[in-house]
Amino acid sequence: MTHEEQRIWLIKELQKDRSQLSHYRIPNDEQGQKDLLRGLMNIWMPKPISEEYLRIESEYLRAENEAKGITKISDLTPVEKDLYLWQGDITTLSCDAVVNAANAQLLGCFRVLHSCIDNCLHIAAGLSLRYRCFEIMSEQGHEEPTGQAKITPGYNLPSQYVLHTVGPIVSGRLTEEHCELLKSCYLSCLKLAEENGCESIAFCCISTGVFGFPQHKAAEIAVSTVKEYKKTTSSDIKVIFNVFKDDDLMIYRNLLNC
Repeated sequence: MTHEEQRIWLIKELQKDRSQLSHYRIPNDEQGQKDLLRGLMNIWMPKPISEEYLRIESEYLRAENEAKGITKISDLTPVEKDLYLWQGDITTLSCDAVVNAANAQLLGCFRVLHSCIDNCLHIAAGLSLRYRCFEIMSEQGHEEPTGQAKITPGYNLPSQYVLHTVGPIVSGRLTEEHCELLKSCYLSCLKLAEENGCESIAFCCISTGVFGFPQHKAAEIAVSTVKEYKKTTSSDIKVIFNVFKDDDLMIYRNLLNC
């Protein structure tokens, strides 16, 4: 199959499931087809997946991810010992583990074409990520508590693992509890990463954006928590602070004096 044939095949396979996009006409243009495939993946309800689907999806997504350009941690220059600051798409970052700002269901974002990191990571990883999260949550039997973390393979991502953590939602005044819960997110991810042999980890800006945590305070907590953890545990894990927005980049530059 050509790359386009793989994309159309995947669309047709996912359209066999009954959903609002089941009878949607496959567009003729490449971007329209990509959007439809992503939309179908967004609303896919977890269930066992055929080996044929997984093989074709893997070939397709790995080619898509490589076309975006992969950044390796070895390509980056630390701002200080074992600490890095990088602006870019976390789905293109090759390190041992990347952190996903998840929701309490831990199944990914079901909003069609939503631009949140949860959505982006699940699409780049493929349906196996949602299904693995579904297995974890079915075994757990309740929603994921704020401040904790779970680990899954990265599947078709260039990173080996994904760490899923639920950050606090700030809908009004920022409280000390919000701050302690956010700190717990970073500590939980660091501990879980090292327990699984990870030598590098990339953090997104947990709880900012739609979760409403003030950007500057969130960055302060991120940097201070990571530094405190490395000092108290003598850990040599490499930590990448990944930002996407220009204003977050400036905040971290000021905090890291770079």
